[in-house]
Amino acid sequence: MEKKDPIRIYVACLASYNNGTLHGVWIDASQGVDGIWKDVSQMLLKSPAEYAEEWAIHDYEGFEGIHLSEYASFETVAEYAEFIEEHGKLGGKLIAYYGDLDDARDAISDHYAGEYDSLSDYAEQLTEETTQIPEALRYYIDYEAMARDLEINDVLTIEDGHSVHVFWRA
Repeated sequence: MEKKDPIRIYVACLASYNNGTLHGVWIDASQGVDGIWKDVSQMLLKSPAEYAEEWAIHDYEGFEGIHLSEYASFETVAEYAEFIEEHGKLGGKLIAYYGDLDDARDAISDHYAGEYDSLSDYAEQLTEETTQIPEALRYYIDYEAMARDLEINDVLTIEDGHSVHVFWRA
C-alpha cells in the first residue's frame, strides 16, 4: 500500500508578513472547515504582530495539480481535500482538469469506465464485450488505432503514473 501525501495548506499571518516577519502554520486540509479555522485562529493569536486578523494561503501540498489562490475559502479547500482523500490522486487530477468540483464528482460517479494498463486495453475489452469477433479476424484488429479514435472522439483519459483512468465524455 503506497503512502499518501499529506493534503495541507500553509496559512500565513498577513500582519506579520507585511511587517517583514514570516509567521504561519501548516494545516491539515482534510480535517474539515472547523478544524482549519481553529488552527488559523490559534496561529493568529500567537502572531508576533499586533492586530493579527488577516491570513492568506501561501503554500499547499497534496492537491494533485489543483491551483489554490491565496484567498481560497476554507470550505473549498476542505471539499477538495475530502474528494482527494476519497479518490486519491485521481480526484485531484479530475478537479484540476475540470476546474470544478461538481463536474469532477459527476465524472467519477456517472462517466467512469474504469482503470486500465492502457487505453488500448480498454478498447480491446470494450470490443470483446460488445462485438462477436470471428477468430480468423481477431489478429487483424488494431486496438492502438481504436484507442486513438476513442480518445479523440469519445473518452477522457487521466494517467496516474502506472495506469489510465477512462471516462466517457458527457
